[in-house]
Amino acid sequence: MKTTPTTKILAIGTINPGFEQSQVHAVLPQEVRETVDLYLDGKIEQWYSLQGKPGVAFIINVTDPAVAHEMLENLPLGKAHMMSFELIPIGPLNPLRLLQGMQPKP
Repeated sequence: MKTTPTTKILAIGTINPGFEQSQVHAVLPQEVRETVDLYLDGKIEQWYSLQGKPGVAFIINVTDPAVAHEMLENLPLGKAHMMSFELIPIGPLNPLRLLQGMQPKP
């Protein structure tokens, strides 16, 4: 089966151990402003809160995890080493190629 190209990065961010909620809340206003800038620049396509624990999930419009990592580390919580991200390359749903009548591309 043909491999699926990476078209976006799923970034799941959580607060690092050892930081008090008050420390994180002090940085959040600037974090939110800079995250909105990334959204308005088209770099973050979607953003969500995690359910059941503090954190975020972003769909990022880049194909290289290193580029996503650098972008996220430059946000205020990243610069303060308060948040870490798991970066997962994602792409089109490859099993759709198995639909009846789909022909492999040369």
